[in-house]
Amino acid sequence: MNEQLEERLQQLQQEYESGQTMLTDLQAKETDLQQTLLRISGAMQVLQEMLQGEEVPALNGAVLEETAVEAAISD
Repeated sequence: MNEQLEERLQQLQQEYESGQTMLTDLQAKETDLQQTLLRISGAMQVLQEMLQGEEVPALNGAVLEETAVEAAISD
């Protein structure tokens, strides 16, 4: 009887460790997905602002200048 209980305990411990590993992997994937969605959201916002004709500041604080093509189109 004790042998069966010990065997079952070992099985459950292995399943628990496997579940913990899977949970850790899923949490890492969730973090990666959240970062990806944040980047996509930022890119969408930039494109929406560009479509609305707003000036989009560069990462260093500089303002993007109107290109020759954009100037020709707006004339």
